[in-house]
Amino acid sequence: MTETRGSTHAKRAAYDLRQRIVKGELPGGTRLYEVALAEELEISRTPVREAMSRLAEEGLLERARGGGFVVRSFTYADVLDAIELRGVLEGTALRLAAEAGVSSEKIQHIKGLIAQIDAGFSAAGDPPDLEAYSGLNEQFHDDIADLCPSGIVRSELQRVKSLPFASPSAFVFRRRESQTMTQSIVIAQAHHHAMIEAIERREGARAEALAREHALIARRNLEEKALAPGEGNPALALIVD
Repeated sequence: MTETRGSTHAKRAAYDLRQRIVKGELPGGTRLYEVALAEELEISRTPVREAMSRLAEEGLLERARGGGFVVRSFTYADVLDAIELRGVLEGTALRLAAEAGVSSEKIQHIKGLIAQIDAGFSAAGDPPDLEAYSGLNEQFHDDIADLCPSGIVRSELQRVKSLPFASPSAFVFRRRESQTMTQSIVIAQAHHHAMIEAIERREGARAEALAREHALIARRNLEEKALAPGEGNPALALIVD
């Protein structure tokens, strides 16, 4: 079915607002106005309203008293819960994929992504270019989730990953000299290898456990980022305590 112009505009508006919220450009508590956003995006108010309703369903916005929406603020506990939930859902997705079985073509595609990440490491063991790693890491997680035969699980996992800090690549962009981040990438890559191996061998329980452990990397990155002086991340403005 061909998308209408209105639905296309609504998706574009939702994407733009989502990115600005996750990046911290729209801090928690910011009131959003349909007219101003419609003028800024050069679209009508209807798709803007649809976009904000969609982001409210995702948990990024809240309905304001008297109408309209405000950017939601998150507690530290909220963020940790979102990260854990992402691990649970990704684990479920991988277990179902392993139990159902995955074609060799899809397995080889995932292995190809992992090989591209491996190729980015230098002979000295330095991490790959962080921007390139971010893109490949995000693609890996999207593609491995797509192996899941359950549309409901895939949809819920995608929704959770849109929350601040819950994305697998939420804290990729850090100082290159950071020893902690280098170690995180090495561990994450070992998990990537193990997860696709478990799926290929149809070891559902192992794949699920690996995905849950993998999500803990995001939690450790958050804890380090929140406590590290002089490394402010604008998105941290969404956390109120």
